[in-house]
Order: sequence, then C-alpha cells, then structure tokens
Amino acid sequence: MLLIPKLDINSHIPQYVQLLEYIKDEIVSGRLAEHTRLPSIRALADFLALSTTPVELAYSQLVAEGFIASVPRKGYYVQHLPEPYLRLGSGAGDRPIQPHEASNRAAPARDTKVYKYDFHMSNIDGSHFPFRVWRSLFHDALRSGMEELLWYGDPQGEPGLRQEIATYLHQFRGVRCSPEQVVIGSDPHFLLSFLSRILIEHTDHIAVENPGYLLCPSTFRQHGYRVTPVSLEEDGINLGELYDSSARIVCVSPSHQFPRGMIMPIAKRLQLLEWARKTNGFIIEDDYDGELRYYGRPIPSLQGLNPDADVIYLGGFAQVLSPAIGVHYMVLPKSLLGDYQRMEHRTLFEQSASRWNQHALQLFMERGHLEKHVRKMRNLYRQKHDRLIASIHSYFGERASIIGEDAGFHILMRVDSSRTEQELIRLAGAASIRLASASFTWLHPPVNGALEFFIGFGGIPLERIEEGIRRLSEVWLDTLQ
Repeated sequence: MLLIPKLDINSHIPQYVQLLEYIKDEIVSGRLAEHTRLPSIRALADFLALSTTPVELAYSQLVAEGFIASVPRKGYYVQHLPEPYLRLGSGAGDRPIQPHEASNRAAPARDTKVYKYDFHMSNIDGSHFPFRVWRSLFHDALRSGMEELLWYGDPQGEPGLRQEIATYLHQFRGVRCSPEQVVIGSDPHFLLSFLSRILIEHTDHIAVENPGYLLCPSTFRQHGYRVTPVSLEEDGINLGELYDSSARIVCVSPSHQFPRGMIMPIAKRLQLLEWARKTNGFIIEDDYDGELRYYGRPIPSLQGLNPDADVIYLGGFAQVLSPAIGVHYMVLPKSLLGDYQRMEHRTLFEQSASRWNQHALQLFMERGHLEKHVRKMRNLYRQKHDRLIASIHSYFGERASIIGEDAGFHILMRVDSSRTEQELIRLAGAASIRLASASFTWLHPPVNGALEFFIGFGGIPLERIEEGIRRLSEVWLDTLQ
C-alpha cells in the first residue's frame, strides 16, 4: 500500500520529481512490494490536490526506469527489482537514465568517489561560472516582479526568454524560428516525453542513431513507440537503412554526433530533409553542444536549412552555462504548433522550469553575458582539448586512436587490449583516474569491437590533463596490443 507523501510546495525541486523520488524510495526499501497496485493517476492527483500532469510525469519516469509497469485497463504495478540494483542502489551498464542526469549525457553508473584525475565525459568547468553577475541578475529579476513570479507563469515558458532564445539561436546556430515555436522545460526527458505524446498522433515508429544518446529511444519506447537502431557511416546516419526501416521519425545529432563526434555534411543534411519530405516524416535534431566547436565556425543547424521542414530542434544551457540552471528547450515546426496547444490544454500542462531562473537567464542573455561567457569557455575548453590530444599522442603513440576531435567535452579513445573494459576501468580507478566505457551508448553492440572509452576534458583542471594521461599510460600500456 502506498502511503501518500507530503509534497513541499515551496521547494525548488519540481513536484513530479519529489513524487518520483518518494515512490522510488518506497520500492527500493521494500515498503512497496512487488506486484503492488498503485493509485490511478487521477486518484493520486485528487488526493494531493494537484493537476494530473506531475503524477503522470512521475509515473511515466518510473515506467521508463523499470520500477513500475503499466498494465492496459488495469493500472500501474510495482515491478521486480534485479539484485544488482538492490546491492548498488543503481544499475550498471545500460541502467535507466535518472531525471537529474538527463542533460548530462549520463555515464553508465553513479560514482561518488573523488578522483585526482577526473575525465568525466560531460563535466563543465565551474571555476569560471559568473557567480557575481548571476547573483546580481537574480536580484534584478526578483525586484522586477516579485509577487508575479510566485504564480505558474506561461506553460510554454516565459515570453521574454523565448524571444531571447529565438534571437540567440538565429545568431549562433542558424535556427530560424519565432518565439511562439519555442517550448521551455526543465530537462530533456520532460521535453521528449511531451514530444512523444504529440507525435504519437502521426506515427509510433522512431529510428535512432546506433550508437547514440539513449535518453531519446528510452523515452519514446516507454510511450509505446517501436524503436529501430540505424547504423552510422563516416558522415552520419545510414540513409539507406533509414529508408528501409519504414520509420517516420528519426533522432539525429548532426552537428556533433554523440558519442562519435562526426559532423553530418551539407549533402547528407539535404538528403535527410528529403527523406522527411518523401516519407511525411519528422526529424528530431539534438544540438546538445553545437556552440562548442574549437576549430572553424560552429556548424549551422539542420533546422536552419529549411525552417518550413518538419524538424524539431532540441537544445539547452546545461553545457554552455550550467545544468543547475535547469532550462532546456525545443523548437517545434509550425506544423506541430496546433498539436502542441491541444496537448497542453488536455494535460493541464504546467511549466517545469523555475520562473526565477527563466527571468534571470533572460536578463543574462539580454545584456550580452551569455555570448561573452560562451566565447570565454570555448577558448578554455579549446586549450584543454588540445592538451588532451597532445598528451594521448605523446604517451600512447600508435597504441591508441582518437575519435571525435574538435568539439564538445569529450573524445573517444580506442585501444586493443588483452584485458576487458571493466578490468581497464578498475586499473584506472586504482590510480585515481575516472573514465567510462562507451559501450553503453550502443543499442545493438558490434561483435568483437575494439574497446572505446570516454575521455572528458571539460571539468578537469588544465594542469592535471597531461599528468593524468601519463598516469593512465603507466597502468594501461602493458595490457595494450
């Protein structure tokens, strides 16, 4: 039996996250036994005096993570938890992605150990965050309308921020859109869940890059979609396989493919747009770090090539600014605006991103601070990127190859070894080196492939990069072929 939680309406944590974590804890602790039936969405919403949206979002995420199952015409039931989860507190390898990790290109396991050489795949450098400017703007935002900011606000996101995002995307990513096409949310999972409910009216089959970012296929699969992995070529997704799949939605990261870092050339981008036209399909363009290109100009967006095409553009401020800001967005094509508005009305949708943060971010952008910050961080990350590449060449030579240079927060390092990837990670960890295998990004892993590891450079201090790679070579080289 579920004991009804008391939600903190004054907390900065969204209500659906509070409910999600409460139910998850009840299941993990054993207080909610396997096969227990949960209250219906409407019954629990009525008891908590909420709209159905937070409860539906919490239940959807619990289904996505495998804690509960939705049985048609019967309800929601607690699922059996595997022993590895009960022992470790989280799964390993292909564990479900947590809400707080959704913007973080999540590595396959939580790790609270402190490492001297932390090559986490997507950490940012927090030492250069403009705390003084942000604090001042936050105060300005509160003074400008304190009582108004206590209310729900526009479900689609604050109009002023949507205007700033539309302007920013046009100037820096080549996206052509109006503020009415911008939808703001607190994290990518929230936006993808909403998008999946809109697109289900058109098709229930989505194709995704393999390997790729698993949040998209995981989210769509849990909303009833058939998911088809499509392999990659040297210049991006295999269009022949895409046509053969018969899918009418595809999710791609054309400006910096995750995880392999390739850039889709203009010819293939145009061919992909032609695929959407011929199949009456939709393209989800994931542009998670499009601003962070270190040599040459940032690659313009796919959406900007044809703003009238059915391209849904996804972006956010987690990597260019900070994940703590909690502001992500999608740009809908005009053809989906009516579907979005009807869905918003049916679900009594409430905005999940903090209004205070939205207003502070609006001022941050209006006054030119974001552009300045991105330029500064791009220069810093370029130095780290170059130091990392030079160090790998120096200490590993021909016994390691590098995949995905010149952009983002990580590279892939490929090696051939007599050891397994788990053994190599343990050797690195014993030397206080943090890194992660790239195997979790595959839906259909290759047979007998070389070992590949994420080497992130965003969060590690510049002066520790070469020392960390030297130390890694000392513990790995004897195992490499």
